[in-house]
Amino acid sequence: VTYASPGTILVFCPPYTCLPLETFIEREQGESANDRNDRAIRVAAKWYTDHLAKKTDGGSLKVVLLTDDRANKEKAEQYGLIVYRCEEYIKSLIGNPELMDRLALQPDDQNEITGSKLLFPEHLPLSRIQSGIKNGMFLQGTFHANRDNYLEGKVFINREGEEINEVLLQGLQNLNRAVHQDVVAVELFPKERWVAPSSVVLQDDSPNDEDAEEDETENKLKGVPSDPSVLKPTGRVVGIIKRNWRPFCGMLSQSMIKEATRHLFTPADRRIPRIRIETRQAANLVGQRIMVAIDGWPKNSRYPNGHFVKNLGSAGDKETETEVLLLEHDVPHQPFSQAVLSFLPKMPWSITEEDLKVRADLRHLCVCSVDPPGCTDIDDTLHCRELENGNLEVGVHIADVSHFIRPGNALDQEAASRGTTVYLCGKRIDMVPELLSSNLCSLRSNVERLAFSCIWEMNHNAEILKAHFTKSIINSKASLTYAEAQMRIDDGTMKDDITKSLRGLNRLAKILKGRRIAKGALTLSSPEVPFHINSETHDPIDLQSKELKETNSMVEEFMLLANISVAQKIYDEFSECALLRKHPSPPPLNYDILIKAAKSRDLNIHTDSAKALADSLNNATVENFPYFNTLLRILATRCMMQAVYFCSGMDSDFHHYGLASPIYTHFTSPIRRYADIIVHRLLAVAINADSTYPDLMDKHKQSALCNNLNYRHKMAQYAQRASVAFHTQLFFKNKGIINEEGFILFVKKNAIIILIPKFGLEGAVFFDNKDKPSPHLSFDSEGPTLKVEEHTFRMFDKVKVTISLDASNIQHQRIRMALIEPVVCFCFLDFFLLLLRDCNCIITWVSEMILTGRSQPQLFLYSD
Repeated sequence: VTYASPGTILVFCPPYTCLPLETFIEREQGESANDRNDRAIRVAAKWYTDHLAKKTDGGSLKVVLLTDDRANKEKAEQYGLIVYRCEEYIKSLIGNPELMDRLALQPDDQNEITGSKLLFPEHLPLSRIQSGIKNGMFLQGTFHANRDNYLEGKVFINREGEEINEVLLQGLQNLNRAVHQDVVAVELFPKERWVAPSSVVLQDDSPNDEDAEEDETENKLKGVPSDPSVLKPTGRVVGIIKRNWRPFCGMLSQSMIKEATRHLFTPADRRIPRIRIETRQAANLVGQRIMVAIDGWPKNSRYPNGHFVKNLGSAGDKETETEVLLLEHDVPHQPFSQAVLSFLPKMPWSITEEDLKVRADLRHLCVCSVDPPGCTDIDDTLHCRELENGNLEVGVHIADVSHFIRPGNALDQEAASRGTTVYLCGKRIDMVPELLSSNLCSLRSNVERLAFSCIWEMNHNAEILKAHFTKSIINSKASLTYAEAQMRIDDGTMKDDITKSLRGLNRLAKILKGRRIAKGALTLSSPEVPFHINSETHDPIDLQSKELKETNSMVEEFMLLANISVAQKIYDEFSECALLRKHPSPPPLNYDILIKAAKSRDLNIHTDSAKALADSLNNATVENFPYFNTLLRILATRCMMQAVYFCSGMDSDFHHYGLASPIYTHFTSPIRRYADIIVHRLLAVAINADSTYPDLMDKHKQSALCNNLNYRHKMAQYAQRASVAFHTQLFFKNKGIINEEGFILFVKKNAIIILIPKFGLEGAVFFDNKDKPSPHLSFDSEGPTLKVEEHTFRMFDKVKVTISLDASNIQHQRIRMALIEPVVCFCFLDFFLLLLRDCNCIITWVSEMILTGRSQPQLFLYSD
């Protein structure tokens, strides 16, 4: 038995790992639990000291008690123990001076390294916060920082039934030291103090660590909007209920002061504030990706204080940057442990006689898979054949992963924790070990595999007459790519069984898709363009053409149909514990930007229902502007809510908005999604193919599992986007400056966000710069439009830009865009007045603009 209490640990040596009964003590009357634990530690340390003295010839091994509790230290010394404060002990280890950097700062230390000026309001004590929440004075929620504006954030209110579900925060004083994902208490301002979200893009890029005044910057947030309907409930943070700090990845910004030990750390995630740390190895950490932990944030410090944790490697290195994005998005990526691997089947593995007795033998069917090129984790296969009665039999056969992963063992727990396979550019982080994902569970051609089959009898109008589900054994006759399957369908000379099956599936899929769209299913769009990756260097070398074929849609339709059929089956059998997936309807305000964009081209978008939206998008065309509809669908995608997993017994709204389906789940990808494994288990119990277990029927545990799966899926998406962004930088690294056409996707108060369709790339062109003269700007939130001098920019305008990699900030390398067309003119008279005000600044600016073409935006001088 070992004892511990806050700030106190016992350090001792192997081989002893437990303490005897003599060290147990009862809590005395009037003694706090913490004081009792401190006393127990002292008793244990004393016993172990005496014990070692007897066992090691006079006590050559020493027991050292470490505590930062002053009273505990004094009592331990009176007790005759060797005792140090943590800092004292670490300083004594002269062979490892770098360990000092890893010490968390104590509150007294934090006050020493910050100024005396009060920069933030005091946080209220927890007791007052709790009573304030109870009586409705305060609201509790989770703080989300704004990635594009460090002076703004939102608090999403956690309590159900609250009239207000989010509160806007603006300005450092009102953010009051909240860090992204902290649980906070907020005080709501009166309605006359409510404001609209800012359209300004602001990033905290000042080069030093001074607690500078923010008044000028914060003034950029202010302004009275013309439309009161855009005002949001606004407030301020009055206290922190729970910190959600973790070690953060980023880079050190070395102090300009020679031999300084205090430096600023800039996190990779722009939503996290910079952190002040003390380190004696700054010179060795410059240019490295490091991890830092926050220790606290005093009210008299502009930034939180923290300490160095770990050096990850050189910035820009592919392995290092991949490690950073996996850590930053909390993607489990360590090798599978031996405990996990021990539950894998022993090789060589084969189907047994017992399997043949309890499964449908479907090896005779002409089953095939259709996937992207290079796919090794093949989840699904299909077949279609004509029955003697003239109807069609259609089957979707899914890898039976649940046969290999049994409930509750280490392999199952690891898969549940990971939640999903994460696909990065040129790299895959598997949810399950490779023996399953790419071998035993992968439905490769010409090998016998275990499957879970969903089989329908349909008429030729794709109407389901019967459906049944069975565990099965299959032998895929072909592993095809989308292009290969399409070639078979289109080649009239091919008459083999595989091709006939594909043609039958394709014909039915078109009918199913037409029926879905008629019900209001949405067809949205994404600008992403995949890379060709060099197989040896893993560098992006070219862009892949993103041509969708009929076979893409064919596979999608039958996967959707299987998911819907299985969802209905498991809900009918287990109405309280079915794991389902829903897509909530977006709130009307989400569509504002979409409606404004369409209105700017004299088009109306109706958002009363998914069908109304789908019909509006289908009819939204502009003459001589073929890409307009795609832009509108990209924008519509940004308006959507996130689809989520949920337990049927904990919710009443099952509807999937995007698919226009009353019920839905995930059944078809168990190799890469843990949700599908749970659905397989539910379906197996429903058809008496497997036994149940307590957690499967516990709606509260299912709901907790869904929360983790939703989190893992969201983080996987973010990690994938970060990987694309990094490889985009690699792609442009050796390309120099490229001129390309694009379209304005969003208009901000001081910038335009441009989409380059060829590269699926988004970037900002800023029109204000604190270090250089800026043109006159006029922003209209109604359009929205931005007038720069005499030119007005609006959404979906066509522009031409230069694209290059800006590596001046190694921490946040970015794709830089500079405007070429339209030309924005800067009046000579204004220029002359600016020249009189700051001659050197202007000459430097003009020189840079003319000689390097790197100024942003591109401004040309003319005489009026």
